[in-house]
Amino acid sequence: QVQLVESGGGLVQAGGSLRLSCAASGRTSALYTMAWFRQAPGKERDFVSAITRSAGNTYYADSVKGRFNISRDNAKNTVYLQMNSLKPEDTAVYYCAADRRFLRTADYDYWGQGTQVTVSS
Repeated sequence: QVQLVESGGGLVQAGGSLRLSCAASGRTSALYTMAWFRQAPGKERDFVSAITRSAGNTYYADSVKGRFNISRDNAKNTVYLQMNSLKPEDTAVYYCAADRRFLRTADYDYWGQGTQVTVSS
């Protein structure tokens, strides 16, 4: 009922910036939370950031706090992740997720296909 499509991934040097976008379509009115996760090869899929649709409350993993900013444009059904001061350890496939509940686990109902972010030294 909900489809998520990520875009904006690519290659960037350490210290650079990148902005990811996640466009939601389908029955989006019931969504409460949208979030970003990331997964490196051989690693677990980790929570990065989340935002609530109505109030715009934001949440960040400690590893990205102060460097990443999540925002949303409800009229466009789009969530953004502005990534600044990127580090090589930020390299991963980034996934957009959405749910009718608030979650910081990997139990979201809806997922995008992922977009690769590579940070070089």
